[in-house]
Amino acid sequence: MRNLLICTLMASTLCPGATRLKELVSIEGVRDNQLVGYGLIVGLNGTGDRRQTLFSAQSLSNLLQQMGVAVNPQAMRVNNTAAVMVTATLPPFARPGTRIDVTAAAIGDASNLQGGLLVMTSLRGVDGQVYAVAQGPLVTGGFVAGGAGNKQTVNHPTVGRIANGATVERPAPAVTFSNTIRLQLRHADFTTSARIAAAVNKQFGGEEAPVARAQDAATVEITPPAPYASRPTEFIAAMEVVTVESDQLAKIVVNERTGTIVMGREVQILPVAIMHGSLSIEVTTQFDVSQPAPLSGGTTQIVPRVSVGVKEDRAKDLTIPKGATVDDLVRALHSIGVTPRDVIAILQNIKVAGALAAEIELI
Repeated sequence: MRNLLICTLMASTLCPGATRLKELVSIEGVRDNQLVGYGLIVGLNGTGDRRQTLFSAQSLSNLLQQMGVAVNPQAMRVNNTAAVMVTATLPPFARPGTRIDVTAAAIGDASNLQGGLLVMTSLRGVDGQVYAVAQGPLVTGGFVAGGAGNKQTVNHPTVGRIANGATVERPAPAVTFSNTIRLQLRHADFTTSARIAAAVNKQFGGEEAPVARAQDAATVEITPPAPYASRPTEFIAAMEVVTVESDQLAKIVVNERTGTIVMGREVQILPVAIMHGSLSIEVTTQFDVSQPAPLSGGTTQIVPRVSVGVKEDRAKDLTIPKGATVDDLVRALHSIGVTPRDVIAILQNIKVAGALAAEIELI
């Protein structure tokens, strides 16, 4: 709240708003897939799970049994072992042998995973199939230092990451391109959808043989032209570099915690008058000590003295004329020396008054 940052994107200071199609849409069916698995981290320096975490001992017993060592789970201590949940993201078109990153998080009462080693863990998809296998040393983004009741913890030492820690064992689910390709807008908008279809038709089809059709605000259906009928990958690569001027809603984004206000170039201000003033009331209490007279037999008393001060600043007013821009609004608010909290209140009041043709979003 100490600093006020207002970003105004004015049309006069921007280059033409042409954006590559690659940044605006995604191909339907080309998506990431989430993987999850349960594993054990070993090699911890006494910071693993305690005896009350029963599944850690049971998991370690099962692991040893697979290696021909039979141990009763009740007869072992797992201070150097921690049960973790392992997650990863399987990218589209991943093939067996591809390496991906994994994240491991403690699910028991382990206090620190620093220096641990993840034992071979199967990672499964939502269909229950194993798509990758993870193993390797863990790197945590934090640590715990100290002891005997005096400890210092930095970040989260119970969560770690293994770079390239998993190997893909099964091909990722992938879409098979047929006669049509469907584009999904990352931000649904009817105007942008229509512009995408028009740009693709201009590049590959023309008015006589259109290849793209805007189905709705979030979907554009495209039929590859004859030269690309058997080469969908090349067609998508050529289509991704087509530039489109995307449309956006008039919106003001306000972050009261940081004092940041971002206003797009489409924000319009109607004629409005703003009067801004502040009334501050300060109540203070001062404690005085009252000493009794010598040989009076009295006692020392603490006497509170309460004072009330009221201060009202002179109201500051400004007028926003017809045709005012966002830049005019920003300069006007600066001219009356408003604080970030005052700016937020003024914008909300302008919105209620019907003079701000934009949506206000608080984050």
